Amino acid sequence: MEGKALARIAAIVFVAIAITATVIEITREEAPVPASTAHALQPSADPLRATLRRCQQLGVAASSDADCLAAWAESRDRFLGRTPAPEAQQRPGDQ
Repeated sequence: MEGKALARIAAIVFVAIAITATVIEITREEAPVPASTAHALQPSADPLRATLRRCQQLGVAASSDADCLAAWAESRDRFLGRTPAPEAQQRPGDQ
């Protein structure tokens, strides 16, 4: 009998502590979170990005546009980490 009584008392104490903790947590007033005062960073104006946007809007016609072909080549070079080749090496037949 002693074991059952001790288990019941322990269970009652546990439930009482759980209820007390719940009531304390519910009645706690939280401080309002201050609004962020950091300004949104604006990306710097990139003429290549603007050209790529224009080429995207052109659709299929962009595949024959010289400006779009040059912009795609520069974008590819930036992505691959290559330095752009001089004009003379890009077009050996053109002068």
